[in-house]
Amino acid sequence: MVAVESRLEKISETSVRLEVDIGTDDVAHAFERASSDLAESISIPGFRKGKKVPLPVVAARVGWDALAAEAVRTHVGGWFWSAAAERRIRPVVEPSVQWETLPSRGEAFTFTATVEVMPKPVVADWKELEVGVHEPEVPVEAVEAELDLLRASVAELAPVEGRAVVPGDTVVVDIHGDEETGDYVLEVGAGQLRLELEHALIGTQPGETKTVQLEFDGKKSTVRLMLKEIQEKVLPPADDELARTATEFDTIDELRADLEEGLTAQLEDELEVRFREDAIDALANASTLERIEVLVESRARALLGSMLRSLEQRGVPFETYAAATGQSAEQVQERLQAEAERSVKRELVLEAIADQLGLTVEDDEIEELIRGEAEDADDDPDGAVRLIREQGGFPKLREDLRFRKALDVVAAEVKRIPAELAEAREKLWTPEKEKGRSGVKLWTPGSEENP
Repeated sequence: MVAVESRLEKISETSVRLEVDIGTDDVAHAFERASSDLAESISIPGFRKGKKVPLPVVAARVGWDALAAEAVRTHVGGWFWSAAAERRIRPVVEPSVQWETLPSRGEAFTFTATVEVMPKPVVADWKELEVGVHEPEVPVEAVEAELDLLRASVAELAPVEGRAVVPGDTVVVDIHGDEETGDYVLEVGAGQLRLELEHALIGTQPGETKTVQLEFDGKKSTVRLMLKEIQEKVLPPADDELARTATEFDTIDELRADLEEGLTAQLEDELEVRFREDAIDALANASTLERIEVLVESRARALLGSMLRSLEQRGVPFETYAAATGQSAEQVQERLQAEAERSVKRELVLEAIADQLGLTVEDDEIEELIRGEAEDADDDPDGAVRLIREQGGFPKLREDLRFRKALDVVAAEVKRIPAELAEAREKLWTPEKEKGRSGVKLWTPGSEENP
């Protein structure tokens, strides 16, 4: 995002005027880009198509005024949105942009943009909201699953005869290929081999050989697998002996109790995250948010673009992804649209609360956050702070922390009620629900789908 300087003038409750200054470096960059674009669309004697043409040559061909006009036309939108983001205004239409004179190559540039902005949200009184909260209940099966993982970690391996490989087996396999040769001992399904090779091993009998075609960096390769031996894990019994040898506890009952306590703490954290999301969604639905369609559409396009880029990097067509997830292309887009609307509403309400309460974030709070995350990742805390500051990441983190503080207030001050009560109330019809379908949406517990 371009760093700009601007001055904001409020025309009305829903209209503002921005006077935006663009520095000489950014103007020069715009001229270079415009010159490059124009060079591709016109014929210039002495230069082949696709050959870089010096800017003065392009200017001599089309004229400096035409080049300046192209530079402004292709960049003024980005400059405006950078200024709007810095001033924290939310346009709902494209701006009306004016300027007195076009810039010269080595000069700064100033333009004025008049635009309608989204009305400020009218935030409901969150202290009156009732939000359902779930109590942590750890199933017996979850404790047993954790216990099985512990048993597997100390299990012994025993040879297997009379059956083929299944996931979880440890095998001895002779691998011959262009890049690797020799005997390997590995656990099938643990991700120690490429997926194609692991799939080939499943169902293989000792002494059997399979050939797999792979592709490395666009080149095809043949790999031969010869299974020599299968071993399976023999889990020790879940008894006091396991507790004494594998843990610090003396009895299996003490071990189970500790596992249940750990799972309960983990579940409590997850349920608190869910409660905070439910609380802000409830408040967003109870508040008045007008003319947010432009923001939602922009966010939905950004989410779809990010997904498409991610799929492209993995070589997965969008249609394949949609089919694999059991969705049509339209359903994927509808899901992203709903996600965009939810995130926009959350941000608008949290920003309004932060402004209403005068919440601020100091640099030392941002540094503390960065240092903590760096230490968790075994990175250099001082280096992380310096890097993020140099990359201009402090403003975004400052806003994130403001939102977090606002959400802390909401989560602490809404009325917590049992989830069962919230769900029961949701099933009841009330006149307010009918009113909520036209005009302002009125919140009832459980009315929003959890993310």
